[in-house]
Amino acid sequence: MQGAMCVGTCSRIVGPCLLVLGTLSMAASILLLFPGGASKYLVEGHISKHAKAVPGIWGGGIIVLLAATHITAVGWRCAGCSDCGTRRNAFISAVLSKLALLGAAACFIFSGVGLTNGPLCFYNASEHGHRHGTVWGYPFLDAGSQGPDARTENYLYDRRTWSTCLEPEGIVAWNVVLFSLLLLISAAEMVLASFQILNGCLGCLCGFCDRKKSPP
Repeated sequence: MQGAMCVGTCSRIVGPCLLVLGTLSMAASILLLFPGGASKYLVEGHISKHAKAVPGIWGGGIIVLLAATHITAVGWRCAGCSDCGTRRNAFISAVLSKLALLGAAACFIFSGVGLTNGPLCFYNASEHGHRHGTVWGYPFLDAGSQGPDARTENYLYDRRTWSTCLEPEGIVAWNVVLFSLLLLISAAEMVLASFQILNGCLGCLCGFCDRKKSPP
């Protein structure tokens, strides 16, 4: 009895949390396509490949929202222990949570790579010794010849190198903040999805219902 109450209550907490996280993930991924709020870079194709992959939309967004909607609906629908096929819904909840876990994990990986490689920007390639003049490219990825550790230190921990990108204005900070946000969001989604998988498995055994005590 207590197990069923716990399963239903947890579903009503996890579901809305995933809804919020999924929405934030989609918003962050969309913002990555519009550096500084400008649309011309997207139109011109000057957006990094990892931003154009929009992992926060299909990975940390749609898949997670699908699971979150079902979890939330079932959690509240079964609050009064109505005849709602609790064990069947618990199984569906666990399956959707597994998909949400995979989607969030994909978003986490894409975001991590995007953060490590840095943004696509207009920069002076001659400073890196690869080409002459200003070009569109990945200046911090081009610095990989110094070794990945050096690139990470120079880019993520040394803000003085951020001025390397001439255009779009503030693109480095834009990418760092949004990709870091996606990393945090997807990590939280993975934790909640994993918890809901266990919660759904428990629901398969004892149901989702929060049974009301019969009046004396």
